[in-house]
Amino acid sequence: MTINSLAVFCGSKDGIDGVYVGQALQLGKLMAENNIKMIYGGGSSGLMGVVADAVMHHQGKVTGIIPHVLLEWERQHHGITELIIADDMHVRKKKMYELCDAAIILPGGFGTLDELFEMLTWNQLAIHDKKIFILNTAGFFDHLLTHIRKMEQEGFLYETAKERIIVFDTPMNLLQYLS
Repeated sequence: MTINSLAVFCGSKDGIDGVYVGQALQLGKLMAENNIKMIYGGGSSGLMGVVADAVMHHQGKVTGIIPHVLLEWERQHHGITELIIADDMHVRKKKMYELCDAAIILPGGFGTLDELFEMLTWNQLAIHDKKIFILNTAGFFDHLLTHIRKMEQEGFLYETAKERIIVFDTPMNLLQYLS
């Protein structure tokens, strides 16, 4: 599978465990070293800023897409390759989906889960068919993955989650999968 650009969805905060930042740094480095362009929300804070900084530090390319409403909240990143200002959150997500070949979800909050589930829904509705990867750092998504399996068992999904979601414990495992 050839991935030239990867949408990275993650928190605008770092989380309390340093392992989240560590894996975000590793992911950014590996993306740059493998010429995978980062597409993300355009902010400089939290894990999203960490990954973007790591990609740029290792001479990679980063495109950020940030809506007007979040220019102050997430503090737009001034040190990336390209920054696109979107009208709203929906336009932001749509543009990110258009520009990426696949997406990876790192730990984050409500916005990260919104992005994950919108992408899954769009996959299910055949709006796109891009791969969705989850970086399950320190088991962060274990409970959510259990709930998704429950949705399958109770007959609420049209297909198994394995058809749409590929879970990795480390950024290196993702790169090995892509090789």
